[in-house]
Amino acid sequence: MSGAQLGMLMVIVAYLVMMLVIGFLYSKGNNDSKDFYLGGRRLGPFVTAMSAEASDMSSWLLMGLPGVAYLSGVCDAAWTAIGLAWGTYMNWLIVAKRLRRYSARIHAITLPDFFSNRYRDESRVLLAVSSIFIIIFFVPYTASGFAACGKLFSTLFGMPYTAAMLISAVVIVGYTALGGFMAASTTDLIQSVVMSIALVIVVLFGIGVGGGWDSVMANAAALPGYLSLNAVYDGASNSASPYGMITIVSTMAWGLGYFGMPHILLRFMATENEKNIPLSRRIATVWVVISMGVAILIGIVGYSMSQTGAIDVLSGSDSETIVIRIATLLSRHGALAILGAGITLAGILACTMSTADSQLLAASSSVSENLIKGILGVNLSERATILTARSTVVVIAVIAVFLAGDPNSSVFGIVSFAWAGFGAVFGPLMLCALFWKRSNRQGAIAGMIGGGSMVFIWKYCVKPLGGIWNIYELLPAFLVSLALIIGVSLATAEPQEEIVREFEAVRKEG
Repeated sequence: MSGAQLGMLMVIVAYLVMMLVIGFLYSKGNNDSKDFYLGGRRLGPFVTAMSAEASDMSSWLLMGLPGVAYLSGVCDAAWTAIGLAWGTYMNWLIVAKRLRRYSARIHAITLPDFFSNRYRDESRVLLAVSSIFIIIFFVPYTASGFAACGKLFSTLFGMPYTAAMLISAVVIVGYTALGGFMAASTTDLIQSVVMSIALVIVVLFGIGVGGGWDSVMANAAALPGYLSLNAVYDGASNSASPYGMITIVSTMAWGLGYFGMPHILLRFMATENEKNIPLSRRIATVWVVISMGVAILIGIVGYSMSQTGAIDVLSGSDSETIVIRIATLLSRHGALAILGAGITLAGILACTMSTADSQLLAASSSVSENLIKGILGVNLSERATILTARSTVVVIAVIAVFLAGDPNSSVFGIVSFAWAGFGAVFGPLMLCALFWKRSNRQGAIAGMIGGGSMVFIWKYCVKPLGGIWNIYELLPAFLVSLALIIGVSLATAEPQEEIVREFEAVRKEG
């Protein structure tokens, strides 16, 4: 191992140790399940904003998004970013405050709890269905994060992929199982700062090595459609392919996913005071817009660096390693540069860990709180509940580790499918639960099952037909779910008067 590699490894190890220390410190404050899963609803505005967005921006921020921009130019990456930006803003604007208020009133500490209590579902079908969907989509999502960490260490330091992936998983599981929600939220805040520093380091260094700003833009402009918003660059034919309105709408549909992301919605439920939400919204939106814009710029800068011979020309899934290659190049420029490279690589870990810890908590809460206690009716003391929660985190992580065994899986592909799943299963239902008092339990169940099923049907049966059918599965699945909620609710009995009064009381409080 070279001196530069050893220096970067030391920075990363120091970062990982800090995460474990935070988990240990917060482990002393978990007295009950409300503390473990929601931090006692004590999140301040800055932590709420940054932990929500850090848990959102998984490894695709520093791997997937720059890779897409590097290969095909601005268009596809930009419309994805625009969709995510409007989704972020609207989620904070219309969902956050009412969800915080409603969830506190009905004593819900998990997303399945919220839906079950909101509709007074004594049959517990809502609890079971929502918990099962969370596990279905979160376990592989978490596995993709473990895989990204494994790729990072194995690529940089020549470690066996499996060993590298296991080390990363142990650290993430360690601080999450120890500290619970507050540890995950605090580490997510730190990780958002590390991500920001990494983005700045990479883009500034890359512009310098790529020949300066004018050279970077000239190299990009020389490629057909590379800087266009209505065409994508095709490297195989060195030509531009049109990017039509249907594709634009389909890509922007990424924003719909926010309304159903359990790990983000939990931050809304955990914020200390709903009056802090406007400030959190501004912080979150500004950070998301800037970070995604810089990530796309890194892809463009990376192409210019390839043209100057500073890094290799990348193709296919190798494009997702662009930031790793830039950091490796940076490490060859002295001790301070090694520190910067180490922070950059820690930024990739931060993207992955900040999402994986939140996913582990959301999935484990569905098992321990909703399936074991809610569905099976097992009565547990608070101490036993915390122990069960921690054990569930470990078990889910073990399953995710097995699923992460293939180092060739696409991080972006797994994330996009899981995002569609959550958006379609929970997004329409969350909006109806918060804003339509006529929605009922039967409509909620139909919407979740229909939306979740359509994600699979569209992805594997309809989308392969191509042409006008080649759109992101989230959009049709979201619409199907919404139609089922509305149709079934109107076709069945109105909600109980108690549910309607509660809905009106929450509405009037705002």
